[in-house]
Order: sequence, then C-alpha cells, then structure tokens
Amino acid sequence: MKSVKTKKLISEILVNGILLLLCIIWTLPTLGLLVSSFRPQEAVNSTGWWTAFDLSEETDQPRFTIDNYRQVLMGKDMTYVNADGETVQASGDNLSTAFINSITVTVPATIIPIFIAACAAYAFSWMKFKGRKFFFVLVVALLVVPLQIALIPILRDYTKLNLNGTFLAIWLAHTGFGLPLATYLLYNYISGLPREILESAFLDGASHFTIFLRLILPLSVPALASFAIFQFLWVWNDLLVALVFIGSKPDVAVLTQRLQEMVGSRGQDWHLLTAGAFVTMLLPIIVFFSLQRYFVRGLLAGSVKG
Repeated sequence: MKSVKTKKLISEILVNGILLLLCIIWTLPTLGLLVSSFRPQEAVNSTGWWTAFDLSEETDQPRFTIDNYRQVLMGKDMTYVNADGETVQASGDNLSTAFINSITVTVPATIIPIFIAACAAYAFSWMKFKGRKFFFVLVVALLVVPLQIALIPILRDYTKLNLNGTFLAIWLAHTGFGLPLATYLLYNYISGLPREILESAFLDGASHFTIFLRLILPLSVPALASFAIFQFLWVWNDLLVALVFIGSKPDVAVLTQRLQEMVGSRGQDWHLLTAGAFVTMLLPIIVFFSLQRYFVRGLLAGSVKG
C-alpha cells in the first residue's frame, strides 16, 4: 500500500514539476518583454532585461520609465540624452488610433460569427429540414479549405463593390472564415443539451425563436465563450487578412499593421518595439483570463456521449 502511494506521489511531483518548468519557459520571454518595455533606450541596447533588478549596479539613468509607452501610444516626440552626451529627439508612433481600430474590427468580427453559428448549430441540432446532414457535412468540409485560397477572389469582389479598405470588408471576411469552426464547435455542445428541456418548452407552446433566445443561448455560454476566445485572439493577432482587405490606409490600420511598420522603420529601437508588442498583447491576455474558466468546459462538452 505504501509503495502505491509513494509511486503516486512521485508521479504527481514529476508531472507538476514538468508543468511548472514549461510555465516558466513560456513566461520568461513575456516577463522580459514587459521589463524591457519600461527600460530606457540606452539600458535596453547595452544590457539584458534581467540586469534591471541588479540593485548593486549604479547608474545615472532611471531603471524604469513610461516614456516608451508615451512615445508609442500618444505619438509624442521624446527628447533624451544618449551615452555620448548628445541630445536626441525621436518622433512618436501614435498606436492609440490603431488600438481603437483593432477593437473596432475585433469586437464585431467576434460577435457576428458567434451569433450566426449559434443559429446554424441550433438548426442542425433540433430542427428537421431537407438536406440537413448534407449542409452540415458541407460546413464541416469547409474547415479543410485553406484561408489563402479565398483571399484573391474575395478581394476582386470587394474591389467591384467598393468595400476594399473598410471595416465592413474585414468584418465580413473574418465572419466567413470563422463560421465553419464556430458552427462545428457549437453544434457539438448544443446537440448534447438535455432533450427533455426542449420538449417541455415545445409542449408549452414556445417557438424555435423563443427557445433559442431563452434556453439555448443561456445554456451554451461555455461553448460561446470558448469560441469567443479563439475568434478574438485570431482576429486581434491577424495580419494577413488586414493587409489584404485594409491595405495601406492609415486611418483604418490595425495594431498588427502598425507594429509591422515599426519593425521596418525602427528595427533597432527595441525599447519601442517591446512597448508596442506588449500593447498588442494586453487586451488578448485580459480576454483570455476573463473567459478561461469556460474554455475547457466549452471544448470538451459534447465530446463524450453517454
């Protein structure tokens, strides 16, 4: 008996140790990015980020500063003295407009496909109509179609409709590209809901629309939240679709486009690149940790049927 408990304890320690090691490996680069984003330019260019915590090292410059974020977000021109004692003036980048544009693109591009996919998943699960299985198989088959194949044909249609370079163009693109996966995930969840609840609602005279709004949506919150994380992160971090359908218009450029421009124009300014990178990471991290309690429940629901 003791041998079994000892082996179980050793296996738990080993598994938890490996998981802890993996978490540290994945977290260290993020910590380094955060620390570097608050360090002065000269410190970033000359020493590693971990030296910021070395209190024994004396320096005339402040160890941490918010000037990097002021320059990146507000677009203010910054004046500083470099290591040679020369006064240097650097122009700002003003990512605040791009940040708002990314929110404007991501929120509708997340909500629209979720609502449409939820309607489709409910229809495939609980409504009887001709060709139901065929259309569901067709939707699932779209999951294997590469995104890149559809970009040029859609771009040509957008050009004819004068939609290129608008928020509506990228909303429709992300909605179309996200619908197959959303429909498949939500179908697995909605089809596994207790049949007795829906039958009781039908007996009480409730319509499909009422059942969908009053029962299906509230009961499907875990699945909706899990896909919302997927879709939000994909749209927020997307560069390819934004480059194709938004182009080079600065008034509608999103964060990933502006960050790419910074990499091209400020390839040596690591203090600004790290600040810009962490700005792009901040909102997805908040969204993930806000919805992560639903994440596993939504993905696993419907995978095992008794």
